[in-house]
Amino acid sequence: MPARVEGRSRRVDDLLVDMSLDEKLAQLVGVWLNVNRDEGVVAPLQDSMQGEDVEFEAFAGQGLGHITRHFGTRPVDPEWAGTVLAEWQRWLRRNTRLGIPAIAHEECLTGLAAWRATTYPAPPAWGASFDPDLVAEMGRRIGAGMLALGVHQGLAPVLDVIRDQRWGRVEECISEDPYEVATIGAAYVRGLQSTGAIATLKHFVGYSNSRAGRNLAPVHAGAREVADTLLFPFEVAVRDAKAGSVMNSYAEIDGVPIAADAHYLTRILRDEWGFDGTVVADYFAVAFLHTLHAVAADAEDAAVQALTAGIDIELPTGVAYLEPLKRAVSSGRIEEALVDRALRRVLLQKERLGLLDDDYEPVPPGPVDLDDPESRALARRLAEESVVLLVNDGVLPLGEAEGRRVAVLGPNADSVAALFGCYSFVQHVLPHFPEVETGIAAPTLLDALREELPKALISVERGTGVDDGERDGIAAAARLAAESDVAILVLGDRSGLFGRGTSGEGCDVESLDLPGAQRELAEAVLATGTPTVVVLMTGRAYAVPSLIANAAAVVQAYFPGEEGAGAIARVLSGAVNPSGRLPMSMPRASGGQPYSYLHPKLGAAGSVTNIDPAPVLSFGHGLSYTDFAYAEVNVAERATTSGSIRCSAVVRNTGDRAGAEVVQVYLSDRVASVTRPLAQLAGYARVELAPGESARVGFDVPVRLLAFTGRDGRRVVEPGEVGVSFRRSVADVVAEREVLLTGPVYEITGDERRLTTVSIDAHTRKPGA
Repeated sequence: MPARVEGRSRRVDDLLVDMSLDEKLAQLVGVWLNVNRDEGVVAPLQDSMQGEDVEFEAFAGQGLGHITRHFGTRPVDPEWAGTVLAEWQRWLRRNTRLGIPAIAHEECLTGLAAWRATTYPAPPAWGASFDPDLVAEMGRRIGAGMLALGVHQGLAPVLDVIRDQRWGRVEECISEDPYEVATIGAAYVRGLQSTGAIATLKHFVGYSNSRAGRNLAPVHAGAREVADTLLFPFEVAVRDAKAGSVMNSYAEIDGVPIAADAHYLTRILRDEWGFDGTVVADYFAVAFLHTLHAVAADAEDAAVQALTAGIDIELPTGVAYLEPLKRAVSSGRIEEALVDRALRRVLLQKERLGLLDDDYEPVPPGPVDLDDPESRALARRLAEESVVLLVNDGVLPLGEAEGRRVAVLGPNADSVAALFGCYSFVQHVLPHFPEVETGIAAPTLLDALREELPKALISVERGTGVDDGERDGIAAAARLAAESDVAILVLGDRSGLFGRGTSGEGCDVESLDLPGAQRELAEAVLATGTPTVVVLMTGRAYAVPSLIANAAAVVQAYFPGEEGAGAIARVLSGAVNPSGRLPMSMPRASGGQPYSYLHPKLGAAGSVTNIDPAPVLSFGHGLSYTDFAYAEVNVAERATTSGSIRCSAVVRNTGDRAGAEVVQVYLSDRVASVTRPLAQLAGYARVELAPGESARVGFDVPVRLLAFTGRDGRRVVEPGEVGVSFRRSVADVVAEREVLLTGPVYEITGDERRLTTVSIDAHTRKPGA
């Protein structure tokens, strides 16, 4: 292995000296082949930005940095595509002067975006599970599948903090809480990178805070909000999980596009956090500096600004970093040293992947099963843990429902599409190839209910479509509900891209009412008086207060993946005890957006306005078929501003069936020099307990989590009184204690522990056992 000193290697140094400018620039771009031009786009403005078709050998004659989405652009047989990829890598080894292979990258947000690959639940479901260990295992399996095909880099996870439910890309986000985004996102990174693959953090930074929830819109956030809330998940993923790559946000914050902002891409990411991986451009983001943001006069100007700011690699292809950047270097407009800076990072990453090894030989994949039983079992478990029981008057669980007349209603009851988000292969690519089968077994909820409730008398009416506004079937659905013992009404979204769905990238909404005529369908069914179980299969949280108030039960599932229908059916029957918790608040009305539970006192309801922004159900809420009690709450009375707060509680399952409680710890800064949230999540633990069992759950909370940007711009922890509380949700306080922080104002150095340490003592036996 070549010797490395402080991020350098002799092999990379030798290559840099030997490379021509053309060879250098070739390493800073990707190539996107076999792009689907006729049936629809899968990237912003792809139809106008992609340019003419190219041949691999012609494009890569001087070398190549990345191969873009070879498996995720069209439905291709994975083994055949893997063989082609290996042939391209061999061609680069043997037919370019330097013989440097390319990095192959793919989308992998809900599983590897390839035909026939396991599709896991969407990121809000990860958040709903509150189970980072399970998410880490999912990341590991995704990374293993990537490497089996010759793919090195995955464009995930998304670490944007949810700020506005109207934004279509909520379905790609984990949570509205930055601490949960950080812990779950870092777990994904660790899992995927444990295989040797590279995770790419998206979208750095601020993308989710766009005005009015519009995609690719200016961001409405001050420097303090960015620093204290939006950056935290990325910091954890970089500093703690050692993510290998970061993708810039399309956003512009306070008039400066991130793709041209050295403050974020260099000073914070590299100088403060010590990031040593590669920064890749979101697709066409460099050219967008000219075409969308209008801060660059042309592609050459865009290339200069992006490279100077810190974007190392232009994706998906070389719009600005080839001829335009070459002109800028040749004319002296930009120093070649900046090209070398980016190139060094790219080559070091290739060296770490083994691509610069003298004996590297790309091998075609053998027979590969991308949807093996172990992966499906993991998808099933994550889907089961992510289903959230919102309300229940006792109608659930249904049991076997023997002899009961069950009406299954709604547009998503018999829909495969309802299971998948917009970055799944099923929804991202296959809509453009309607003749191609999904390639994975994915029963609908109707199929799953028929299997789960074989003794029930199931009848079906669709009622209306997701968003077609069709009302002709509503009366028939209501009649069937009236004739039944129980109705299961399945509502929600159809994910898509750029206006082709009700949720997903470019599918933003003006209202948080359910799409189409679904509310009218729900009102008609509820008016029959038949006990109605509403199942919401969505990518965002909708404002459905009437359903929460009037349905017998409401269940929330966030695009639960290929095993999701069975997971929901088992929750309804009672075979699975629901344990999911809301990763995002359920709004009362559209007018409350943008909203976050992390609001200061002034953000709550008051007598000076007639609008109450409080959600109908709060972050962290979720019910179970059993009950849990808390006792023996212990919280340290004092801590230092540079130390940690220790607290614990005993949690007991007081019901008659096994279940999981999500224990949540929150901090409340009583008085500070700038306004602070009324409460903020600082730790959580998912605890599985048998009936009568108990466990002591301990938390060692770093006081650093209370840090904020003070009036002078320094990030500090101030002394004073702090509330520490155990809660079932942010709105359901079990117990709260006061802690006095002592010592001087502590300025954050960056070396502090950022995450809470959790301990779960051995479960005690049932009383009298």
